Amino acid sequence: MSDPIADVPPTERSGVERGAALFTGAGIAAAFGLASCCALPMTLATMGVGSAWLGSVGILAAPYRSVLTGIGAVSLIGGAVLLWRQQRAATTCGPAGPCTPGYVRFLTLVGLMLGTVLLWAGYTYA
Repeated sequence: MSDPIADVPPTERSGVERGAALFTGAGIAAAFGLASCCALPMTLATMGVGSAWLGSVGILAAPYRSVLTGIGAVSLIGGAVLLWRQQRAATTCGPAGPCTPGYVRFLTLVGLMLGTVLLWAGYTYA
């Protein structure tokens, strides 16, 4: 069975790379809105950082809490699937192949973990 991303021409692969980053960014943004009410102010206050500015973000995001949870979860899962596909394609790519650079995959993974922690904290402490 062939890998669908390996069969994609190099000019169209950048869409998959950008897709993982966009999904991850959307997941982080939704999780940030969800966690801005309670989890982020508690965490920042524990670290000694002022968090009064998060009050206005929390007030704006409060009515959309369930929507933000769904958007964050779907976006983070989509980013994780695309990152997994990039990892699989990287193993079949030659040394001069047009694969996603390792640092981009690493930053995407870090973003996915950050988004997951924010989403969990926002859901737990809301």
